Amino acid sequence: QVQLVESGGGLVQPGGSLRLSCAASGFTLDYYTIGWFRQAPGKEREGVSCISGDDGSTYYADFAKARFSISKDNAKNTVYLQMNSLEPEDTAVYYCAASKVLYYGGSWQGLLTRSYDHWGQGTQVTVSS
Repeated sequence: QVQLVESGGGLVQPGGSLRLSCAASGFTLDYYTIGWFRQAPGKEREGVSCISGDDGSTYYADFAKARFSISKDNAKNTVYLQMNSLEPEDTAVYYCAASKVLYYGGSWQGLLTRSYDHWGQGTQVTVSS
């Protein structure tokens, strides 16, 4: 019954912004690390950012540090990924995932696909002029 549903994807121009949402159900965010991943055509799935369940620690891939921000609203059981200064290279399907290891959010381990047990269906982000 653990479910993750991504939303907020779409078409945006280079330099624009987008906020993705990951709505969680069947579990409480306090006890899970939530990660954002993306996969472009012909490329491997890569970690973008993650946030821990215990203290809200965060970790970012190098490409995301200056432009992306992860946050969560425990009352809404939702995790967000704010993406600014988007570039065509950011075009991908974006996925959120949940790990029962609640402290992965502050670690590089939170950017590894093998750290996660539950995945959403993904939302398409296209950056194009």
